[in-house]
Amino acid sequence: MASNHSQKVEAIADHADADNDSSHVNAKSIVLSNEAKVEQANAHSLINPKKEITFTVGTNDIAEAAHQIADQKAAAAKAAEEQAAAEKAAAEQAAAEKAAAEKAQQEAQQAAQNAEAASAASAASASSSAATTASTETTTNKGTFKLSFYDPSVLGSGLGYGGVAANLSVFPKGTRLKITLSDGTVWYRTVNDTGSFAAGNPNQLDVAMPNSQIPSAGVLTATVEVVG
Repeated sequence: MASNHSQKVEAIADHADADNDSSHVNAKSIVLSNEAKVEQANAHSLINPKKEITFTVGTNDIAEAAHQIADQKAAAAKAAEEQAAAEKAAAEQAAAEKAAAEKAQQEAQQAAQNAEAASAASAASASSSAATTASTETTTNKGTFKLSFYDPSVLGSGLGYGGVAANLSVFPKGTRLKITLSDGTVWYRTVNDTGSFAAGNPNQLDVAMPNSQIPSAGVLTATVEVVG
């Protein structure tokens, strides 16, 4: 490239005035100067090659927004699903607790009813047993007897208050007696003693009783039956 340029300058100089040496010299100088500039430019290009232009693909804002909306919808759907699952679990737990409470209440009511039925049955059994005992109890009416009272402890006796003193020829020791007063009161006593009165009063019983409970009348009459 510099050579072509020099040739053109040389041609220009040749056509100049042949006698004008200064023109020829100036033309030469111009050529040399231009060649130097060209070589300098070429050297600069080799040292600093031109950078290639690169293009960076920009972000598509619309596509990015669409992705964000899709992600938000997916997150919202997942949250709704988790909430629905939690609500379902809570409802199931509440239903189970309610069923357990109702079952416990029913069991308690059933237990109370069973206890009440057992108590009623026990009472009925006891009543039936008492009625059976009463119906199977056999007595022999010995008539009306006079009753007097004494306190064994005052007399220094250890026989207690469950017995009566009687004429042993009428009621031998160990005889169980049913004594019914005129007001319907019933006493059961066992003959365990006799008294000095018995020889002359065979139709009298001396009933053991604490002084504090002895009737104020002192002497009563009662129907006496032998039990058994």
